Amino acid sequence: MADLPPTQQEQDERFLRRTLELALLNVERGEGGPFGALITRDGEIIAEAWNRVVADKDPTAHAEILAIRAACRKLGHFHLSGCTLYASSEPCPMCLAAAYWARVDRIVYANDREAAAAIGFSDAALYDELQCPPGRRQVPTLHLPLPEARVPLETWLARQDRTRY
Repeated sequence: MADLPPTQQEQDERFLRRTLELALLNVERGEGGPFGALITRDGEIIAEAWNRVVADKDPTAHAEILAIRAACRKLGHFHLSGCTLYASSEPCPMCLAAAYWARVDRIVYANDREAAAAIGFSDAALYDELQCPPGRRQVPTLHLPLPEARVPLETWLARQDRTRY
């Protein structure tokens, strides 16, 4: 971050401090892990969230995912071009993929994955698993190509009014 212009670095630090506040508040709430996230556009906070895995009984309720969902609702679009995702810790593979799908411009985080792993939130096995071919994954993953499998894909492609991602 040293080569960023001071104004950008100051802004990044301010928003990261807010994600840390959200994470700490969540520790006190007990709704999930010690993680917070927010989305900004043009220097303004669009959405804030914290991990709600425990409260929502939802393994996908990570702070980054919830912030992305809230920002998309607020902006009325599934792309977050022009936005920055700030996270209290390095996004896990699921959250990183969601940020890419949302097309955020930047991701800035405070704690790295080693710091999260040190307190029991390790993504190392998942990173390893993602590199395995489907037939060698720990969770059995079987490709069963039914003759009609391509019909939904081809039907979508034939629609003139389809929304492209």
